[in-house]
Amino acid sequence: MAWLYLILAGISEIVWAYGLKAAHGFTDLKWSLITLGFMFVSFYLFAHAMRKIPIGTAYAVFTGIGAAGTAVIGILFLNEGTDFLKICSLIILIFGIIGLKLVKEDKKDNIKEEL
Repeated sequence: MAWLYLILAGISEIVWAYGLKAAHGFTDLKWSLITLGFMFVSFYLFAHAMRKIPIGTAYAVFTGIGAAGTAVIGILFLNEGTDFLKICSLIILIFGIIGLKLVKEDKKDNIKEEL
């Protein structure tokens, strides 16, 4: 379930990143509220995912989904330029995210051990 939370958090990050552009510096009330709402949802889900997934892996996947997804949205819907190197970089990023998911993690929770 933690991985589902993390994936949904990353998707929510894509929405709020797009929302930041659509809100035009928070001058558009509708997009400003959508953006703030998805920011809350994104970080809420991210925090829940980190209860089971190590922080380094969780943060890398969270930001990776957001970065790759936002770049794809920019290319597809915002007429942002693309070239061979940009596409290759996105593919490498996506494979890196998948690789992090496939890595077997040590079940130790260092924070609980310190307490």
